[in-house]
Amino acid sequence: MNIVKNISLIWKKRELVIALTQRDIKQRYKQSVLGYLWIILVPLFTMVVLTFVFSRVINVQTGGIPYPIFVYVGLLAWTFFSGSLLSSTSQLVSNSTLITKIYFPREILVLAAVFSKAFDLVFSSLVFVGLMVFYKVEPSVFIVWLPVIFLIQFIFTTGLSLILSAFNLFYRDIANLLGVVLLLWMYLTPVIYPAEIFPKKFQILLVLNPMAAVIDSYRNILLESKAPDTTLLGIAGIIALVTLIVSYALFKKLENSFADIV
Repeated sequence: MNIVKNISLIWKKRELVIALTQRDIKQRYKQSVLGYLWIILVPLFTMVVLTFVFSRVINVQTGGIPYPIFVYVGLLAWTFFSGSLLSSTSQLVSNSTLITKIYFPREILVLAAVFSKAFDLVFSSLVFVGLMVFYKVEPSVFIVWLPVIFLIQFIFTTGLSLILSAFNLFYRDIANLLGVVLLLWMYLTPVIYPAEIFPKKFQILLVLNPMAAVIDSYRNILLESKAPDTTLLGIAGIIALVTLIVSYALFKKLENSFADIV
């Protein structure tokens, strides 16, 4: 597999990526009264509910950080991750007509789904900016880590999206099972609680979970004005890169069979 050649081909088809991304965004909110406001409302309502349950009822301690902004950071990162996987997994199946009639790098369909969720992430981040102003949280110099952290998350998300979309074409149960797996994965990731309260005997689960390092790193640089744990983030980066390379290799190996399966 010539990775450089494939990336070059995708770049040449960038207009198709943009067009498919725009199509995905428009279709999701077509004939919706509130339209793009749902991008903001869903995480906002989720934050309100989680704040009541985990801050008022269970009283989860977050080290002095207001729980609404604490949990919203986790929700932003997790919603992009889980939404990308859920959307990408069905891309090859839902675009079967396109696959059988036109030749183009099939990974473009997956990339478009991930990019459309990245659009949601940027849009819903407006609420986070408002929360920062409300709670008087000032950005620190460590915000320079933000592109690095997001890149690791994007690489990991894209890698998983590629392999799940390919496998779902052969085994349609994957799309149905994914929701359950993501729910369990979320509870094993410090989305709604700080990483410090995770049982020490299970710490290895956090180390091997790139999303745990990503979310914890976001909170470090955005809410605690400190650098991320470079060891955990480095491990997350290695896992993300290996995931992308292996997944992309498998995806391209299976690509010739896509038209026959759909």
